[in-house]
Amino acid sequence: MRIARRHVLAGTAAVLASPSLASAQAVYPSRPIRVIVPFGAGGGTDILVRILEPHVSRSLGQPMVIENRPGAGGIVGTEAVARSDADGYTLLALDSTFCINPGLFPTLPYDPAHDFAPVAILANAPIVLLAHPTVPAQTLQELIALAKARPGALAYASGGNGAPTHLGGEMFKTAAGVDITHLPYRGTGPAMNDVIAGHVPLAVNGLSASRPHIVAGRVRALAVTGDARATAFPDVPTFAEAGVPGVDMYTHWGVLMRAGTPDAIVQRVSAALTEAVMRDDLRQRLNDLGFVPAGGGPAAYGETIRRETARFTEVIRAGNIRPD
Repeated sequence: MRIARRHVLAGTAAVLASPSLASAQAVYPSRPIRVIVPFGAGGGTDILVRILEPHVSRSLGQPMVIENRPGAGGIVGTEAVARSDADGYTLLALDSTFCINPGLFPTLPYDPAHDFAPVAILANAPIVLLAHPTVPAQTLQELIALAKARPGALAYASGGNGAPTHLGGEMFKTAAGVDITHLPYRGTGPAMNDVIAGHVPLAVNGLSASRPHIVAGRVRALAVTGDARATAFPDVPTFAEAGVPGVDMYTHWGVLMRAGTPDAIVQRVSAALTEAVMRDDLRQRLNDLGFVPAGGGPAAYGETIRRETARFTEVIRAGNIRPD
């Protein structure tokens, strides 16, 4: 009995001696929440987060401050979150690069499997093969014929070595049996700028970030990945429809926190994000932009990360892909 009583008293003293974690969780959030986007402004991740932010902020009762921190394929911003406090006030919003980087880089300044807590998966989107209007190919098959007639003469721009767009481009080259030169850029923005200017004939890009350029006629969409045509561009065939099956690449987006964040906080933020992405008005807006709202909690996102990390690592090794 004495031992039991000492244990009870010790536990009570520990609770009273430190700031009450239960109380902190009960009032969460009590100050603005920082959302680190490890890419530049205007990309798919940035667009998605800024659409969701007003609704999530209202749900949580505190503003969400978006901070773009690009660099090293998303590693700079991701490391910042890995080094943050596990208190729920720093979120990481990112795309499939989180699952690509472990297979691309021999070492990382964080442990992707243990330094983060999955919060929610938000959306996914196909990638699209684009051509400058001066390219004499109106269809994917015409482009393939052009590439086979001029091996190595055509080039495609991507957001960087190992980026989802790069992996998609390599899948297309393998599936179509063509020799097209890869030109990596430091982000999809610079890549698209050079394609629009006519300096590079082709690009592989996320559909959401490509949409305004397609609509404006600055680039021509030849094919999208996925099992079905994109809602935003029903006239653009899938790669399989265009005669090139096996280009199985898409981008997904999600939110992570620092590992060790109290589960009650993780679940609250997850519920707010999922509620926002599943709103009828936002679902329509996201669909129009090329996103496919997903909505899934910590368990679903964690499983996606494990599955996609293994898949991308296999693609990277098979293609002997190296970082910039």
